[in-house]
Parts: sequence; C-alpha cells; structure tokens
Amino acid sequence: MGLFARVGRLFKGFFGLFVSGIEERNPEALMEASRQEFRERMVQFNQALARMAGIAERLKNQIKMKTTRAQDLEHRILANHQAGNLELAGTLARELSDLKADLTTDTQELADTEEAYQANLRQARVVQKEFEDKITHLERQLSQVKVKEAQAEAAAGLGNVAFKVGDLGDSMKSVEEILNKRYEQSAGKARLAKDLVDVSSVQEKESERKALEQAALAEFLAGKGIAVSADAPQAQTTTKQMGPAQQAGGAQT
Repeated sequence: MGLFARVGRLFKGFFGLFVSGIEERNPEALMEASRQEFRERMVQFNQALARMAGIAERLKNQIKMKTTRAQDLEHRILANHQAGNLELAGTLARELSDLKADLTTDTQELADTEEAYQANLRQARVVQKEFEDKITHLERQLSQVKVKEAQAEAAAGLGNVAFKVGDLGDSMKSVEEILNKRYEQSAGKARLAKDLVDVSSVQEKESERKALEQAALAEFLAGKGIAVSADAPQAQTTTKQMGPAQQAGGAQT
C-alpha cells in the first residue's frame, strides 16, 4: 500500500472521529440536519406526485373532449346515413371507431394513474407520520438524557462540596438573634399603639355618629311627611344618648 493511501486512510479515520465527537456533543444539530434532509426529499417526492396529478388531470380533459367528439360523430353519421351520404357516413364511422379505441386507452391510463397517485400519496403520509413519531421519540429521549446529565452533574458537585449544617452554626445563630430582636421591637410597638388607644372614647364617638345619622334620617322623613314609628331605630338610639339631666328637664316641661 502506498504512502499517500495510508495517509489518506489515516486522515479519514481522524476526520471520522472528529465528526463523531461533534455529533455526540450536538444531537440537536444532528436532528435538525435529519429534518432538513427529510424536507428536501419530501419536496422531490411531492413534485413527482404533482406531475402525476397533472397527468391525471390532462387525461380527464382528453377523455371529456373525446367523449364530446364521439357524440358529435354519432349525430353526423346518423344524419348522413339518412341523407344517403353513405361514403361520408362510413368515413365518420371509421373515425368514431378509432376515437372510441382511444377513449378506452385513455380511460385505462387514467385509472392506472389515479391508482398510482393514491398509492404514492398514502405512502407519503405514512412516511411523514413515521418520521414525525421518530423525531418526537428522539426529542423525548434527548430530554431524559439532559435530565440525567443534570442530576449527575449536581450529584458530583454536592460530592465535591461536602458540609454539615453544624458548619453554619455561627451564621445561623446571628440570623436567629437578628430575627428575635426585630420581633421584640415590632411586638413592643404594637402593644404601645394598642394601649394608647382609648377604647371607650372610640365607642362613644361611634354611638354619637350613629345617633346623628338617625336624627338626620328622622328629620328627612318628617320633611317628606312620613311618620316615624315610636319603635324606630333612631328613636331608640336617641333615647340612649340622653343624659339624666336632659330626661329630668323633659319631665318638668
């Protein structure tokens, strides 16, 4: 074996290893290349199908035109036979016979073309579905591989950084002290704010507000000529708000 042949074989071997390494590191690129190759082949296949469909359409038009021509010849043959033009009628009859033979051939060719077209169309659909299923399977498999690789990488990282919770004792103790301090401050402020609120004063103001609202309602109803019943809510509220001195004054009057 010559030197150049040996070098060439060695180069092919190194190149093959290089390409194999790239493919292993980039399966997505390999899948995309497969998609592109499949698309190109499908384009060629579809073009062939389109030509076959065009032939079928041309045969349909030929059959339609020849059928019309045959009907016209039949009418002319009958007319010339009745008129006594036997020679012309014979010529037309011979033409009609040849035309019917052509129609038979065209009809058979159309049937064969349609059958081949439908068979190839079904094959194209099956191949496309198989390719899509294969791609889906490979994508799912690739996702699983990536998950496992990530798990292995995480496990290796944890193995290289081994530690215990006790190693963080000082830091965690500082965090706990800070949180306790903030809790005490917030709790003290909340209690002080609560103690500063005069609950009885708030209740008195609320009762006063309700009494004023009911008095305004009673005044409005009186202005509209609407009688207010004695057991209405505003009467009860107003009575509750009258002090002993006011009740006494009312009794004297």
